[in-house]
Amino acid sequence: MRHSSPRQPRFTQLHRPDHEGVRLELAAGLLASNAFISPKFLYDALGSRLFDAITELPEYYPTRTEAAVLLEHAQAMAELLPANATLVDLGAGNCEKAARLFGWLKPARYVAVDISVDFLRGSLQLLQRQHPALDMLGVGMDFSSQLALPPELGPGARVLFYPGSSIGNFSPDEAVHFLQQVRAASQGGGLLIGVDLVKPIEILQPAYDDALGVTAAFNKNLLLHLNRLLGCNFDLADWSHLAFFNKAQSRIEMHLQAGRDLRVQWPGAQREFKAGERIHTENSYKYSVADFDQLLHKAGFKQTRVWQDARQWFAMFWASD
Repeated sequence: MRHSSPRQPRFTQLHRPDHEGVRLELAAGLLASNAFISPKFLYDALGSRLFDAITELPEYYPTRTEAAVLLEHAQAMAELLPANATLVDLGAGNCEKAARLFGWLKPARYVAVDISVDFLRGSLQLLQRQHPALDMLGVGMDFSSQLALPPELGPGARVLFYPGSSIGNFSPDEAVHFLQQVRAASQGGGLLIGVDLVKPIEILQPAYDDALGVTAAFNKNLLLHLNRLLGCNFDLADWSHLAFFNKAQSRIEMHLQAGRDLRVQWPGAQREFKAGERIHTENSYKYSVADFDQLLHKAGFKQTRVWQDARQWFAMFWASD
C-alpha cells in the first residue's frame, strides 16, 4: 500500500543581494546634509529579534491592539472579502498573523512574501503541516520599492494582507505609489491593511522609547549593522537613541544622536558629526481614519471599509474596486 507524500510549500527567491548597491546606498545616506539610513537596515538577524521583543513590551500597543481588532471583526471581514481568493501576506515574517485568518477567510492559496525565503522556510513548512490541504508559496522579494509578484501565483482575485502598520514607514506620497501597485496586484480582489492612528503623545512616544531600553537597543544595533555592511567604525558608546512625535508631519521620528564631536570612517570616505547631530533612521506616520481613507481613494481604490478598537487607536482597512 502506497502512501502519498505530505504536501510541501513551494518557494521562489526573487530578491538577490546587491552588496555594492547596498554600500552605495548607505554611503549616500551618511554623506547627505541631514544623514539618514533606510529603516529596512534595522532588521538584521539581531534587529529582527529585538523588534520581536519590542512587540511584547507594555508600551508597544500596536501589535496587541491590531490582534484584538482582527479577532473581534474577523467574521465581518470574512463576509466582505472575496471567497477562495489567494491570500498574499506582505512582510509575512513568522506568518502568525495571516494564519489566524485562515479559518475565517478560507483562502484558496497562501503566499508568504518576505525579503528572504530562508527566513520564511521554517515557518511555512510548519504551517503547511498544520494546514495540509492549503497550497502555499513562499516568495523572497523586497517589495518596498517595487511590488512585482511572480507568475506562480496564478490567476484569480487576491487579498493582499499588510498588517503591522508598516505603511507608516512610507511618506504619504510614497504610500500612494505603493498602494497603487497593491491595487494593480490584487487582480480584482483588494487590500486588508493595518494602520496606526493619531493618539495622545503620552501614548505614542513611549511606544518608541520604552523604559526598558529595548527600542534604544534596536535602533543602536543599526550601527553594528553598518559597521559590517560598509566597514564603518561606529562606536555605540558615542550615540544615543532619540524618538519623538513630529506633530506637523504627524509622524514618530527615530534618530541616532552623536554624544560628542566625532569622525566616522569607512573605505574611501568619512563623515564628521558634531555633538548633537543626528542620523535619521525611521519614520512612522500616524493617520486619522479620514486621511488614510483619502489616501486609499487617491491610489485608485473605489470601496473602503474600516474596523477599529474601542479606544480608536488602530484601524484595519479593507479597500477594493
